[in-house]
Amino acid sequence: MNLFSRLYRGETTFNFIGRRWIGFGFSLFLVVVTVVSLFSRGLNLGIDFKGGVAWEVPAATLSIEDVTQVLEDNKLEVSTAKIQELSGTDGRRIRAQVGDQPAEVRTAVQNSLASKAGVESQDVSVSAVSSSWGRSITEKAVRALIVFFILVSIFISFRFEWKMAVSAILAMAHDVLLSVGVYSVTGFSVTPATVIAFLTILGFSLYDTIVVFDKVHDNAKRLSASRASYGDVVNVSMNQVLMRSLNTSLAAVLPVLSLLVLGAGVLGVVSLQDFALALLVGLLLGAYSSIYIATPVLAVLKEREEKYRMKAGQLSLGEDMLKLFGVQRTEPGVSREADSSAQRAMPRSEASTFASTLTHPPRPRKKRRR
Repeated sequence: MNLFSRLYRGETTFNFIGRRWIGFGFSLFLVVVTVVSLFSRGLNLGIDFKGGVAWEVPAATLSIEDVTQVLEDNKLEVSTAKIQELSGTDGRRIRAQVGDQPAEVRTAVQNSLASKAGVESQDVSVSAVSSSWGRSITEKAVRALIVFFILVSIFISFRFEWKMAVSAILAMAHDVLLSVGVYSVTGFSVTPATVIAFLTILGFSLYDTIVVFDKVHDNAKRLSASRASYGDVVNVSMNQVLMRSLNTSLAAVLPVLSLLVLGAGVLGVVSLQDFALALLVGLLLGAYSSIYIATPVLAVLKEREEKYRMKAGQLSLGEDMLKLFGVQRTEPGVSREADSSAQRAMPRSEASTFASTLTHPPRPRKKRRR
């Protein structure tokens, strides 16, 4: 079978645990970049968090340079202003955001923009947000995040064990931190929609991790009587659910890409851009962390147990891993009947060892009547 067929059947033999330090090193590098960027650049907080005023004006005959000139004429700081060109079903519009301003300045800019665009003053929308509202959103989001982590830890510890809970929490914290780092490095604006997306991606990250943990839990019991190390258990489990994880991630990413490309890019709905971008980053990180962070961390913790300590670092690769799957690969040019005959011809000790790795042991043969 080719690689795709084996991937579809869950019979690949990728050595995830043997290469776990590559994933750890890559994640550590990204975390360092994130921390440095957060301290040096910070986050580009939207108007909802730092407070300010935003004007939105129809721009059929207006350019960004015209809006910039209006702000300068009203003695506003243009270097810190955020001016965006929006497009949608209601036509082209330009949005300008600055820091908090007195009521007379808001009205003066509104009238100037209306005069420059050749529209009525009421056609220019004005929105003002206090910074205290943004602080309230941030505090509630942090509280929700802490409560979520506590409840998830209790559930996973009850359903599986506390080491799986620690691994899952570490993977989710990894996803949130790197998602925030992407916004810091790129300078994308952080809005309430972004915060909502960050909380949403935790659910996906946890779902993908639980799928892998459930398979690890089952295989640990199935292979408990064999000589398999915990690294073997994890490798087998991750290969068995790899196709499912890829399909789940692909099915989740495609609609988000549609929101980002069609909704924000083609239709010009900027509010969708903030939400979809955070979701896209989080979904990709969630799929990555469930394979290269959560499960390898679990393997490191479990290999310290007395049951697996002596077997730590012992990994079955290639055909040996396939035997743990319960899969018997037939050599090219050899029929399955001949391969089965070869298995029957094995010494009793080897045959029993192979049979013990099967998911369902072979049924005993009936004795022939004489």
